[in-house]
Amino acid sequence: MLRCHALRGVSAVAVQAALLAWASEAFAQSSERMLPSVTVDAPAAVKPKPRKPAVQTAGARSPSAKPVASAARAAPAVAADGQGAATARPSLETPAAVARYQLPQRSFSITAKEADETINLKDPEDAVKYMPSLFVRKRNDGDNMAVLATRSWGVNSSARTLIYYDELLISALIGNNNTNASPKWNLISPEAIGRVDYLNGPFAAAYPGNSIGGVLLITSKMPDKPFAVVKETVSVMPWNQYGTRGVYPTSQTSAAAGNRDGKLSWLVSANYLDSFQQPLTYTTNGSIPAGTTGAFPAKNKVGQEADVVGTGILAHSQQTSANLRLAYDMTPLVQATYSLGIWNNHQVSDPQTYLRSTATGLPTFAGISTFASGKYIWDQTHLSNAVAVKSDTKGIFDFDLSASSYNYLEDTQLNPYTVTSGLGFSQNGKITRMDGTNWQNADAKGIWRPFGYDGPHEISFGLHGDRYRMENPTYASTVWYQTSSTGTGQLYANGEGETRTGALWLQDAWKIQPNLKLTLGGRLESWQALDGLNVVTAASAAGAITSTFTANQPGLSSTNFSPKASLSWDPNRDWNITANFGEAYRYPTVLELYQNVTVGNTITVANPFLKPEQDFTGELNIERHWNDGRVRLTLFRERTNNAIISQTNAINATQTATTFSNVDAIRLQGVELSADKDNVLIQGLQLFGSVTYVDSRILADANWAGRDPLTGVPTTAVGKRVPCVPDWRAKFGVTYRPNGSWAYTVAARYSGKQYSTLDNTDIVSRVYGAFDNFFVVDLKIHYNATKNFAFDFGIDNLFNEQYFLFHPFPGRTFVLAGKYTF
Repeated sequence: MLRCHALRGVSAVAVQAALLAWASEAFAQSSERMLPSVTVDAPAAVKPKPRKPAVQTAGARSPSAKPVASAARAAPAVAADGQGAATARPSLETPAAVARYQLPQRSFSITAKEADETINLKDPEDAVKYMPSLFVRKRNDGDNMAVLATRSWGVNSSARTLIYYDELLISALIGNNNTNASPKWNLISPEAIGRVDYLNGPFAAAYPGNSIGGVLLITSKMPDKPFAVVKETVSVMPWNQYGTRGVYPTSQTSAAAGNRDGKLSWLVSANYLDSFQQPLTYTTNGSIPAGTTGAFPAKNKVGQEADVVGTGILAHSQQTSANLRLAYDMTPLVQATYSLGIWNNHQVSDPQTYLRSTATGLPTFAGISTFASGKYIWDQTHLSNAVAVKSDTKGIFDFDLSASSYNYLEDTQLNPYTVTSGLGFSQNGKITRMDGTNWQNADAKGIWRPFGYDGPHEISFGLHGDRYRMENPTYASTVWYQTSSTGTGQLYANGEGETRTGALWLQDAWKIQPNLKLTLGGRLESWQALDGLNVVTAASAAGAITSTFTANQPGLSSTNFSPKASLSWDPNRDWNITANFGEAYRYPTVLELYQNVTVGNTITVANPFLKPEQDFTGELNIERHWNDGRVRLTLFRERTNNAIISQTNAINATQTATTFSNVDAIRLQGVELSADKDNVLIQGLQLFGSVTYVDSRILADANWAGRDPLTGVPTTAVGKRVPCVPDWRAKFGVTYRPNGSWAYTVAARYSGKQYSTLDNTDIVSRVYGAFDNFFVVDLKIHYNATKNFAFDFGIDNLFNEQYFLFHPFPGRTFVLAGKYTF
């Protein structure tokens, strides 16, 4: 059963709202216009009445439009994109953040309605499934380690993208990995999402250097009238790999409700997920243990003997999340918002052995201690807060003030230390904790329009501050499954540390001509790492600590300036050509610097001497758009100096080590072609697709000293492909809507081969630990039965493609969902 946890902390972020109260008097400028209405994306037949919000959410505006009250009140039937061209589909509109700050990035977007009709939407990250070049490393429904990969950066790069849920940063910039620094998607109920927008590259001074992979903006839907929706989704996945055969179901209940009463609007949402997962890891051994049968002879990714003797993690997860969002119109043009979120996860794992004793015929672990890593109880409770005050006068000056925090109230994993005879586990064990880990972000932004709204110059600027704190002790315990939070008080390992960043930025969007815009900007950042501490111990095979080493790590600091430039030209209303350039610095995260930890059979070794990455990115976009579609060609090139790259190498047949190092220089260049068009040949037929090619190369790595794992001969990293970046990615899909009730979608996704080592020696495919190419086909049928009832049937991975991205990924999965809107 799902465990209940008492909240052990009270957020301090809400108190900051009092410091912003002066804004209710501010900026009552001469404009008396009201803002456009915000509507709930639900299948109701009647459109909501327009209201007077303080913050614009439609975002799109024509370059020649002036703020007129009567025009702002009406919700247009056909919107306009950033170039002033008419658009019939909401996802083709310019995102609100792009329009408000005149951001230079080109965007890809999807609304909740489009995602609901075309995607088997089980988790919020599913919404980006068919966006060009994007891939989410989602290993199972409810995966709490799902990293967003972009065109230039792979599944090991969680700190190279920024993901926001309204004002809350859900990217966990405590680390740059695909484990405990993965985005906090699970905090979001899918039914609370209004739209999702993706912006490519580090071209906006408003975002820190972690935007080198891109920025994903998830916007909640705030209501104008009473609404409520509930959705039940069930997925079933048959599984047959090595010695594990079974059916793994997931059930998910999502709900949202909201209303607007005068100046106050509110949205509450909740999500409950109960998921049985296929094996996420396998236990391997260098040989078949003597006196046993049942092992599956196999190699690892570099060709060494690694016989599969059982599963590792075979988990059952129960998750609950809840969110409250309030918006209050302090004045007709100034709005305050507050968001509170909580997420709870109770997960247990019981490994399965394939081995049987030849003497007794009974299942056995055969003394292989790594089976103990797959046996655990994991409890997590996380709390988020965000507060903001924004004006939207569209006069001489507008402002945004925001602050957010994320806190690990509880994050404790209990493991036995080793195995005993037969299927037994040792009574003593380990307690791995991350509670106490937390981060905060604060921003103050302004927009100055010296020549008025839509004038030749629009200057935006801001201040930013953040703090990331990691606490990650591992304690010894006498009874692994029933113990205090610190066990015996003895430490097997500990990692602590903190990073802080302060920044100021400035951008000028200069409209040289009505169809020609030059955007120049810069970001000055000061970063430091401090209070680094590591404790490392040696222990006997039974878990007795034999020696301890403690290191207080040196502090680090860096101050850097990052220029940005963009030139955008509209030859006419149908075409746009944009050239972007951005320099960015991505600073080492606290986990890369200070976390030494063992998860399963993988040992992670930190590096407290890492240097910041320096990234130079340029791109050329050529776009042709219609009112119901567009085609975009993007040429891009990227060079990163001192790239912080983690790689996982085999220590032996049963254990791997992940290490972090600065690679002197890497280069990525390529082309991305995407297209999306409604009503192709016949009414209601939509085609969408993209293809991306990346030529990635390591240019220099003076510290490389690797050897071929089979021959022992020294190898080189220079000239090899960058780890975790596939050469090709492609997506294609078709949706047919014969009427307003039905939508039929078939879509396919392809990814090329990836390497996970700097010298590209991991050449063996289709084995546990490899990074394979894959081709996956999905289908979905969406049916609006009535104004209130909607049903979905879908299949993910229709042809049951079996592939590994280190972990085994889901096979054919059947999805059935029902939704009722009140």
